[in-house]
Amino acid sequence: MYRRPKQNKFAVFSISFVVLMLITVIAVDGISLAKKREAYAAQEEELQEQIDQEKQRTLDLQEFEKYTKTKKYAEEIAKEKLGLVHEDEIIFKPNDKK
Repeated sequence: MYRRPKQNKFAVFSISFVVLMLITVIAVDGISLAKKREAYAAQEEELQEQIDQEKQRTLDLQEFEKYTKTKKYAEEIAKEKLGLVHEDEIIFKPNDKK
């Protein structure tokens, strides 16, 4: 009967050590998971901003597409690229002499 108390103390110590190690491992993993969660949240915000920018760009392109189908756009391009003017339009050229 003399060995029983020592065996109980050793068993309690061993179980306590194992539980302490499990708690340590869980705490370390919890910290690393929290860091990963923060990184993923930042990445999610960045991706959401990109999505919002692309949606705005899509709207801008749709508006530009509508504008390119107008007569005003065709006139602007004809003036800029081809140098065309209306029949009754007068063009004044700047004087380069100074």
